[in-house]
Amino acid sequence: MIEKKFNFNSSSLEAILLYQSREEIEYLRRLYGKATDLIGISNNKKLRKEGINIYKKIFSSDAKISAGAEKILKAKGPNGWSKVVINALEKYNSTQHLIGTQVVEFSKFNIKNNRLISGEANMTSYLQAWHTWQDNRLRVVMGTYYDKVRFKQNIGWQIYEMHLEHTSTDHRMVGKTFD
Repeated sequence: MIEKKFNFNSSSLEAILLYQSREEIEYLRRLYGKATDLIGISNNKKLRKEGINIYKKIFSSDAKISAGAEKILKAKGPNGWSKVVINALEKYNSTQHLIGTQVVEFSKFNIKNNRLISGEANMTSYLQAWHTWQDNRLRVVMGTYYDKVRFKQNIGWQIYEMHLEHTSTDHRMVGKTFD
């Protein structure tokens, strides 16, 4: 899909750079899911550090990050958000953040000498996050991520603002059934 406002021919270099950028932006959200699950494994410091390092790649250092509906959790930058995530997930045995339906809409896309020099976009993504406790109870959290992303030369695409809007929560049992 080519944004009509940019008036690119669908087979032009500009269009190819736009397609590539869309894929790179969508990949930020996929990496976020992976990083969050790594951070959520609280008993493994090496994996937690790997997750935090992914956050440092996908978020700008001054990113405004928030989540919630009634109670809003807020942080600034990847280090601040890492602390929020650790606090939120440390009580679980495991997590799995399933993120899909990424939709990217560009607001700015500047090319010079056949190279992307700057850009901005919004992305929405749906979330189903599975959280299990030791006793096989499961919490499924559903929501929508709203991201603002920016391209900077020598850095690439990064999220500079993120909000997770909580939609619903479901509690279930997994594993063995009750007698």
